Amino acid sequence: MPILVFTAQCRIRRRFESPQGKFPQVTDRASLDHPAFNVPVADAFAVLKYLRDEFAFDMLADLTAIDWAEGASPRFTVVYHLLSTTGHVYIRVAANCTSDTEPTALSVVALWPAANWHEREAFDMFGIKFEGHPDLRRILMWDGYPYFPLRKEFPLAGIETELPDPEVAAETQAKVIAAPMMGGPFVAAPGEINLTEAEPRAKDESWNERKEKPE
Repeated sequence: MPILVFTAQCRIRRRFESPQGKFPQVTDRASLDHPAFNVPVADAFAVLKYLRDEFAFDMLADLTAIDWAEGASPRFTVVYHLLSTTGHVYIRVAANCTSDTEPTALSVVALWPAANWHEREAFDMFGIKFEGHPDLRRILMWDGYPYFPLRKEFPLAGIETELPDPEVAAETQAKVIAAPMMGGPFVAAPGEINLTEAEPRAKDESWNERKEKPE
């Protein structure tokens, strides 16, 4: 771990562990770039507010999630990347969702208004619900779309789906088709290395009826 990262992490960690520390349940998280911590999801809002108010992490640079795959428990982790524009340091905070089937976390829109769209995207792509969000609805896919495209079980090529507008579907007799990935980013030009060998999930050819999707 770089010295500056280690120093920043130790400084923040000492504050968590001091006699006046409010969050002794916070633990270090392995990181090669920024200071990083794990926090129980129930305490995430309070910890993030503490970091904003006491350490001047005034900017939510990113909010995303991890799906560790079906069978893993905890399966979903919400990840927050914060920036102190005065201290010039980033921090990563990770919170595991307690439910593997109905993942939830508290919204942090009240702390950083920019969380609004970040949380909507995480909801749309991973199916994580952010309690207290002022307008939690899909941001990329349409309302009623039955899948969460960044979950591990979602095929790389996509899933053929009915169009969201019944009138358009009836008129066009078409569907939202899976992505035609043949010749795409995982297929190298002749004579070059075939990147499908380096990306096993690219072998998912659900768009191609000539080859059955592997179990």
